[in-house]
Parts: sequence; C-alpha cells; structure tokens
Amino acid sequence: MAFLSLQVLGLYKGLGSPLMGLTFINALVFGVQGNTLRALGQDSPLNQFLAGAAAGAIQCVICCPMELAKTRLQLQDVGPARTYKGSLDCLAQIYRHEGLRGVNRGMVSTLLRETPSFGVYFLTYDVLTRAMGCEPDDRLLVPKLLLAGGTSGITSWLSTYPMDVVKSRLQADGLQGAPRYHGIVDCMRQSYRAEGWRVFTRGLASTLLRAFPVNAATFATVTVVLTYTRGQEAQLDSEAVPSTSATPAGPALAQPSSL
Repeated sequence: MAFLSLQVLGLYKGLGSPLMGLTFINALVFGVQGNTLRALGQDSPLNQFLAGAAAGAIQCVICCPMELAKTRLQLQDVGPARTYKGSLDCLAQIYRHEGLRGVNRGMVSTLLRETPSFGVYFLTYDVLTRAMGCEPDDRLLVPKLLLAGGTSGITSWLSTYPMDVVKSRLQADGLQGAPRYHGIVDCMRQSYRAEGWRVFTRGLASTLLRAFPVNAATFATVTVVLTYTRGQEAQLDSEAVPSTSATPAGPALAQPSSL
C-alpha cells in the first residue's frame, strides 16, 4: 500500500504535474470562454455551452500531457530505480522515446471528456447564478457563488466521468506489460466485459468530493475579482466622461453570471 511504503508522501505521488498546469489551464479556460462568448454576441444558454465547450477543447493541449505525466508518475516503481524524476522529466522522456504522438497519448478521449464537460460546467453556473439572483450588492453573493460553482463542478464531472475512466486506462495502457486496448471503443468494450458497468463509475465519489470545494472556490474567486475590476473600470469611465443628467449614475458592476 502507498501509505505503508511511502508514508504520507506516497499519497501525493504525481501531484507536481497537475499543480504545474493548473494555473495555465484556469487562465486559458476563462480567457477563451469569455472571448468566445463575446464573439458569439448574445449571452444565451446555448452560447454559454458553446463558449465553455470551446474553452474545454483548447485547454486539452495542456491538460492531456499534464494528466499523462501524472498517470505515469503514479504508476512508476518507487526507490532509486524509478524511471522519472518529475513531471518535466517524464514528458521529456516520453517525447524522446515516443515522439509528439506519445506526449499526446489519450488526446481524443481527453477531447471527448473536456469539450462537453466544460460546456455543461459554464452553462450550469450561468443558470444557477441567474436562478439565485446573484447581484453585486447581494450580501449573500459569495455563498451563492460558492454553491453555484461547486454544483457546476459536480454536474460537469457527472456528465462525462465514464470517458475519464477510459482516458486514464488508455494513458496507462502498456506501462506494465503489453498494450491491451486498440482504441476508445475497444477499451470500453473490454472494461465492460471484465468488470461490468460499475467500472465506469469507479472513483466517482472521491472525484465529486474534491470537485465541489475546488470549483466553488475557483468560480467564486473569478467572479468576485471580475466584478470588482469591471466596477472600477466603469467608475473610471464615468469620471472621465462627465454625465449630462442631473443625477450622476453610479458605476455599473458586472453581472456575476456573465463572465
């Protein structure tokens, strides 16, 4: 067992890879989603889904190699004979021996997971924040944003979790023996025959327990920061251009449901 052989550190094996890419992924996702939504013009539920899906697809460029490195680090032997020294060394060795195709192993399954998942992610958040009446002057704004963000994370994982299982198996395939799978469909077929339908929900509970606080904090932080910065920009604009009305209008803060 990892806890007995590596003590506490064994539980954090492969942590460096997701930490390394998390900042870039979040910046890329929210940037692409916001710009795509503006390009689509209308802030509708369909456009929220499409903008989120576009963001999910593009971030796979970082997400897929990052998760590949995490998987290999978690499966490698312990001790001085270990193959990889860290995430970057892992990816460098994969590129050296398998080329660019090796670094992007599991890319198709990652795209099939991330594209609809992020569409559901942003759509759910938008629907919930509007339904709860999230407004900048609401004293319960932060709790509402936390609830909406956490629920969005859970919903997005539920929508595509079986594909995450397939992706993980494809990325780990062949590391401890001969390759077993010939693609996504073959992996699904063999997994179902050997372990039944429950194999596609294995690890779901722990994933959802992690998803709620992580996404609650992510969405609440991004929304509050954007609302504040847009409010400051609006205030500066109103000061730069004198109002012609008798009663000066206050700065218009951004609607949190529209990132």
